[in-house]
Amino acid sequence: MTCLFCDIAAGELPAHRVYEDEVAVAFLDTRPLFPGHVLLIPRRHVETLADLPEPDVGPFFVRVRRLTAAVEKGTGAAGSFVAMNNRVSQSVPHLHVHIVPRNRKDGLRGFFWPRTTYRDEEHAAATARLIRSALDG
Repeated sequence: MTCLFCDIAAGELPAHRVYEDEVAVAFLDTRPLFPGHVLLIPRRHVETLADLPEPDVGPFFVRVRRLTAAVEKGTGAAGSFVAMNNRVSQSVPHLHVHIVPRNRKDGLRGFFWPRTTYRDEEHAAATARLIRSALDG
């Protein structure tokens, strides 16, 4: 059985990547809460946080922290929402962290997540470029 996120990490499926290294890959969610909603996955296939080997926890969360700052800076957001599901509500059985740009009165309430789409591929590509450039700055 193949894993959608493993295929993205391997470059076998397209995604608007914003970051990648030997530890993790980050790309835009195709059904974002807001433009700039990023998914960060470990390159190695693990299904849940409990499955992530202990030596990998620190390096992975260093990247969560770095990407969170880049999403906020790149999108001009006032803050962010960082979340992870384990099995329940986990649409792809591969560990992934949602990093969502947030602003006051943006309409996000509790755990009701009204998904949206990018206007078009250029809107998604431009958003990914903003986040990538924020990583470099």
